[in-house]
Amino acid sequence: MKEKIRVLIIEDLPTDGELAEREVRLVIPGSVFERVETLEEMLASLETFKPDIILSDFKLPNFDGLTALKIAQKNAPDVPFIVLTGSMNEDTAVECMKAGAWDYVIKEHIKRLGPAVLNGLEQRLLRKERKRAEAERDSLQEQLNHAQKMEAIGRLAGGVAHDFNNMLSIIMGYGEILLSKLPPGDPLRESVVEIVEAGKRSGALTRQLLAFSRKQKLQPDVLDLNAVLKNLEKMLRRLIGEDVELEIVLSKDLARVMADPGQIEQVIMNLSVNARDAMPRGGRLVIETANVELDEAYVQEHLGAKQGKHVMLVVTDTGCGMDRETLSKIFEPFFTTKDKGKGTGLGLATVYGIVSQSGGYVTVQSEPGQGSTFRIYLPQTCAVTEAKRMGVSEEEGKGKGEHILIVEDEASLRRLCERVLSYKGYRVSTAANGGEALKLIKDKGIRPDLLVTDVVMPGMSGSLLAERLRELQPDIKVLYMSGYTDEALAPHGILEPGILIIKKPFDINSLAKKVMETLRA
Repeated sequence: MKEKIRVLIIEDLPTDGELAEREVRLVIPGSVFERVETLEEMLASLETFKPDIILSDFKLPNFDGLTALKIAQKNAPDVPFIVLTGSMNEDTAVECMKAGAWDYVIKEHIKRLGPAVLNGLEQRLLRKERKRAEAERDSLQEQLNHAQKMEAIGRLAGGVAHDFNNMLSIIMGYGEILLSKLPPGDPLRESVVEIVEAGKRSGALTRQLLAFSRKQKLQPDVLDLNAVLKNLEKMLRRLIGEDVELEIVLSKDLARVMADPGQIEQVIMNLSVNARDAMPRGGRLVIETANVELDEAYVQEHLGAKQGKHVMLVVTDTGCGMDRETLSKIFEPFFTTKDKGKGTGLGLATVYGIVSQSGGYVTVQSEPGQGSTFRIYLPQTCAVTEAKRMGVSEEEGKGKGEHILIVEDEASLRRLCERVLSYKGYRVSTAANGGEALKLIKDKGIRPDLLVTDVVMPGMSGSLLAERLRELQPDIKVLYMSGYTDEALAPHGILEPGILIIKKPFDINSLAKKVMETLRA
C-alpha cells in the first residue's frame, strides 16, 4: 500500500507508541500518526484527525481498550480497530473480538502489527465495497419492485380504460343523436348537452389512463422541444398565474426528439400545473432544456434508463417539496396529496406513461420544504420531419350509398356505428366477429366498399380479417378502430403508412369524417 494513512494510537507510554509507529512505517512508509492518552483526546482526534485505522492499548490509566472500542464504533464505525497490549490472556482477546475489534496484537509479537494493519485496511476496503454493492443491489431491487408495481397498475388501468372507451363512445354517440332530434328551446337539450360533455371529459380521463399504461396510440414526429416551449409559453404563464415567476432557459443547438407533439405538450402542462399547486403562495418555476449523454454508470444505477444521447427537459419549482413516502408513489394513478375534489391523481401518472411510451426516462428529486425537480430524458433522433397527411374538409357531408361493413364485438357500439352511418347515407352491414364477416361476403355475396373493424377481437384480429377480405375483394378499403399503442398494434401489422385508424372514444361526427377520409384515400 503506497498511500499515506492516518494512524491514531491510543497509548499512555511514548516508547510503546514509537514502537508501533516503527512497525507501521515498515509496511506503509509516509504514514501520519497521532498519539492520545485520554478519552477527551481520543474524541477530539476522531473529529479532527479522522484516522484511517486505530491502534489502542488495552490497559490505560483512565479507561480501557473496550471503552475505546465502543467510542470508536459509535463515532467511526468503519475504521479498523486493533487492540495492542503487553499482556492479554485468551479470554480477554476473545472478549475484544466479540465486542467488535478487528484484530489484536500482543506487544511481545510486535512484528505482527504491520501485517495486521495491512489486513485491517484491506478488510475496510472490502467492507466498503460490500456495503456499496449491497446498497446498489437494494436500490436496483427497489426500482425493479416499483417498475413491476407500475406495470401491474398500468395493465389494470389500461384494461379498464380500453373497455370504458367503448362505453363512452356509446354514451356520447347516442347523446349526440338525441341532441340532433331535439328542437331548439327544448328543456331537455341542456340535460343532453351535459351528458355529451361529461362523456367528452371522461374520454380525456381515459386517455390519461391509457397514457399511463402506455396503451394509447401515439403519433410521433420529429420535435424541437425549444419550439414547443416557445409556443406554450403564453399559455403556461396564464396557467400558473401571476404569483408564480416563470423562467424558460433554452439550450442552443438543441437536438431533436421523436415524440407525439400533443403528448409532450401534455407532459409540460401537467408538470407546470403540479408545480403551481405546490406553490400556493407563489414561487418560481424554471423550465430548462439541454443535450446530455447517459453513460453506462448512470444506466446501471437507474433501472429503465437507456445509454446514449438524450434531450433533457428539467422542470424545477420552489414549492413545498415531497417526503420519501410521497416520492415512492408520485407516479401512481389516482395518488394525490391535494384536497378532495381538487385533483384526479392522473397528472404525474400521465407524465410517466407518455415519457415511457416515448422511449424516455423520468426522475424526480425533492425534499420537504426544498421544492422539486423533474428531469425527463428523451432519446435524440436524426430523423427528418414528415409532411402531415391532408385530411378531409371540415364539412361533414353525407355518403352516396357506399356499402360499409362494420365488424365490432361490442354489440352496443356496433349498433351505434350502424345507426350513425346509415343516417349519413351509407348502406351498412354488421358482424360481431371476423367469422361472421367472412360469411356475409362468401354466403350472401355482399361487396362492401369499406371495412370498419376493431383491431383486437376474439378469434380473429381486424388485420387478419382485412387480409382475408382482400383475397376475396382486393379493392376494399379499411378503417380500423382502436385505442392501443404502437407496441400493441405492431403484431397486427397495421402501422404501415397510409393505414387509417380512429381512436376510441369517438363522437359520431369524427366517425363520419374518418369514413369519408378513408373512402377518398
